[in-house]
Amino acid sequence: MNKDQVAGRVEEAKGKIKEAAGKVTGSEKLKEQGAADQASGKVQATYGDTKEKVKDAIKSGADKL
Repeated sequence: MNKDQVAGRVEEAKGKIKEAAGKVTGSEKLKEQGAADQASGKVQATYGDTKEKVKDAIKSGADKL
């Protein structure tokens, strides 16, 4: 697992908490910020996943040489 995967998943979790807090308090702004944080975290985690897959593919290709 790389730093982008970890950071992205942490950001997603923070976003879920913010969104839930916004729902409880009735704050539209907090709900929207939470949703934005979740989306941002998802993008970063996906980027990290892709980096990991590329690294694995390169390593697997190099092992075949």
